[in-house]
Amino acid sequence: MEWFEALILGLVQGLTEFLPVSSSAHLEIGKNLFGINGENNLYFSILVHGATVLSTIVVFRKEIFKLIQGSLKFKYNEETDYIAKIIVSMIPVMIVGLLFKDQIKSLFGGDNMFFVGSMLLVTALLLSFTFFFRRSNTKKIGFIDAFIIGIAQAFAVFPGISRSGATIATGLLLGNQKAEVAKFSFLMVLIPILGENFLDLLGGEFSNTGLPISTMIIGFLSAFITGWVACKIMINIVKKGKLIWFAAYCLIVGLVSIFLLS
Repeated sequence: MEWFEALILGLVQGLTEFLPVSSSAHLEIGKNLFGINGENNLYFSILVHGATVLSTIVVFRKEIFKLIQGSLKFKYNEETDYIAKIIVSMIPVMIVGLLFKDQIKSLFGGDNMFFVGSMLLVTALLLSFTFFFRRSNTKKIGFIDAFIIGIAQAFAVFPGISRSGATIATGLLLGNQKAEVAKFSFLMVLIPILGENFLDLLGGEFSNTGLPISTMIIGFLSAFITGWVACKIMINIVKKGKLIWFAAYCLIVGLVSIFLLS
C-alpha cells in the first residue's frame, strides 16, 4: 500500500464511519480498486477504525467526561445507568468477536465484492424502514433497547452492513429519541474498537502488517480528521430524520459492487 492509497482510504473511512453507508464496505471497494489484497490489510482497517473512534471521543468529550465523573461517585445514578446500558449493548458483538473472529477476518480481502454489495442492499433496506415505518421517537433507551441495538451492531461486523446505520435505524424503529439514538450509537462502539486495537497492539499485529509507519500514520490522521467532521454532520442528519437518501446511495453502490466489481 502506497502513502497516497492510505490517505485516500483514510479519508474514505473517516467520511463513511459515521454516515450510514458502511465504512467497511467502502474500504473493501477501495482496496478492490487499488488491487490491495491480503489478510494483513485487515489491520489497516482496524487502525483507521481506531482513528475514527478517537474522533468520536473528541466530539463527545464533554458527555464522556460527565459519564466518567458520575461513575466515580460509586453510586447508581444517571451516569452509571447509561454506562450499564452501553455495557449491555456490547454483549452481542463481544460474543460474535470471541466465537467467530477467524470467520470475520476471512471476509476482508478486497475480492469479496458480491458479498459486500449484498450487505449494502441489506443496509439500504434497513434505512428505508425508518422512512416508511416512522415512529414518534419520544422514548428513552432502555436496557432491552440497548441489547437489541447491540444485536444490530453485531451484524455490522459484516462488510457492507453499516454500523451507524444499523444501530441508529434500529433505535429509531424502537421509538427512541433521535438525538439520543445518535449519541448512543457513537458511544457504544468506543470500547469494542479501542479494545480490539489494544489487543492487536499488545500482540504485535500492527508490526507485522508490512506497511511503512509513515503510511499507517497518514491513514490514521486522514481518518481522524474526516471522522471528526463526519460525526458532527451525522448528528444533525439524524435529528432531521433524512436517512432515506443514504438508503438510495447504498442501493446504488451495492448494485455497482455486485454487477460491476465482483
